[in-house]
Amino acid sequence: MTMTAAGIVFALSLVAAIVAVYKPFGDYLFRAVSGTRQSRVERGIYRLVGVNPAAEQSWAVYARSVLAFSAISILFLYLFQRVQDRLWLSLGFDPVVPHGAWNTAVSFVTNTNWQSYSGESTLGHLVQMAGLAVQNFVSAAVGIAVAVALVRGFARSRAGELGNFWVDLTRIVLRILLPIAVLGGLALMIGGAVQNLSGGTDVTTLTGGTQTITGGPVASQEVIKELGTNGGGFYNVNSAHPFENPTSWTNWIEIFLILLIPFSLPRVFGRMVGQNRQGYAIAAVMGILAVASVALTNVFELAGHGTVPQAVGAALEGKEVRFDVSNSATFAAATTLTSTGAVNSFHDSFTSFGGMMTMVNMMLGEVAPGGTGSGLYGLLILAVITVFVAGLMVGRTPEYLGKKIGSREIKFASMYFLVTPALVLAGTAAAFATGNNSTALNVGPHGLSEVLYAFTSASNNNGSAFGGITVNTTWWDSALGLCMLLGRFLPIIFVLALAGSLARQQPTPASEGTLPTHKPLFIGMVVGVTVVLVALTFLPALALGPLAEGL
Repeated sequence: MTMTAAGIVFALSLVAAIVAVYKPFGDYLFRAVSGTRQSRVERGIYRLVGVNPAAEQSWAVYARSVLAFSAISILFLYLFQRVQDRLWLSLGFDPVVPHGAWNTAVSFVTNTNWQSYSGESTLGHLVQMAGLAVQNFVSAAVGIAVAVALVRGFARSRAGELGNFWVDLTRIVLRILLPIAVLGGLALMIGGAVQNLSGGTDVTTLTGGTQTITGGPVASQEVIKELGTNGGGFYNVNSAHPFENPTSWTNWIEIFLILLIPFSLPRVFGRMVGQNRQGYAIAAVMGILAVASVALTNVFELAGHGTVPQAVGAALEGKEVRFDVSNSATFAAATTLTSTGAVNSFHDSFTSFGGMMTMVNMMLGEVAPGGTGSGLYGLLILAVITVFVAGLMVGRTPEYLGKKIGSREIKFASMYFLVTPALVLAGTAAAFATGNNSTALNVGPHGLSEVLYAFTSASNNNGSAFGGITVNTTWWDSALGLCMLLGRFLPIIFVLALAGSLARQQPTPASEGTLPTHKPLFIGMVVGVTVVLVALTFLPALALGPLAEGL
């Protein structure tokens, strides 16, 4: 079987698996976030933190709870890194420098998991497990909770509450993320991923000396990373390392875990609003964008221009030979279409157009299918913008699921959309204006791509790196940390404000002039609006970077 044929079979098997689990797993998610029964463990947690699970919150209180929880998490994780040399299982590592600790704390709390350091040589096991791994769970749960709150805004009428953040957070972690993480971790360990706290295996190097391979809780962190669509890896080369991603079938499992929750959440949306066809429409938009991205990324990598790529039949530089070019390209598309950030190949070595696709995936707002929760609420924002544009075209007040999209709602949606482009473009400009682009290993269009990718990844809370650029400096850690912070929490505030505005409305009955939002026309319009908005925003920057390099 040729590499191209094998890649097609690999991608189609993923599509088949995601389609197969959409309904059963989506229904499970729906029951997990909508059920009224409380387990004994959940009741114990509520008593411990002093939460009344029966009390719901307005959008403002829900937002304050998200921000308070995240602020405390950032402070704790920062201090944890600063005193790690005094902690158990520190492995003798020094405290993380202040700017690095700030960047890492913000990165993991915002579900970005950007790493400007090598994990296995910087952080001890306790910080990895009790600090970073915990945030892999709870930061992902925050995204799902916010998405559920927005859906409640669509589903409820004349209501002032969107649920209880603390209840949502607890249920999502205990009922969704933890159980699947256990099963996924077992699968990766069976595949060969390391899971220990010791190591001590001496291996002879090519020079005749010895070195110690220190194992770690890699299998559990790997599945948490993929399931929570986080990028932080135990080893510096991430999922290209055989300890993290041993075989081709573990590579398939990791991609499946990356896509599992984001692609199933539209089912939750359809169930909660009482129209499953609305969930299918949102899932269809995600699917169309995802399939197009995977196909284009594979085409550019398998038929890359240039003398050497054409001679060997594909762009092999920077690829892990265990996964070949196609499976690496599929992984790259999946990790940037979601807010995962895990990599199994060197994106900086992709062809110019292949590397451009990884950036475009993030510039779409990571909505195909996006991160855990953030993909759903991002796409619903784009759906709101689409019905507003459609309303202007036909000269009537736009409506979505019986809710009028007026000036207040479209302002929240517009501000949501504008946050990340402003951060990406302003950050890239600031790097060049201050001379900090000099840390890039390349000049010209490729050097611009390296800087642009870094700010795109941070501002969209993706966490993957193009590579070829040194970012563990005070300026880079501070700038990217600020982009991660604002890129995460400003959109969340706008989403919750929109949800509160929608929940207070009285539903408007559908009429002959109401745009059906479950039919192919609407699906095509959302896809078109998404692509056009991204093109209008980022095309000049892409033209100076990967497009110029490719042409």
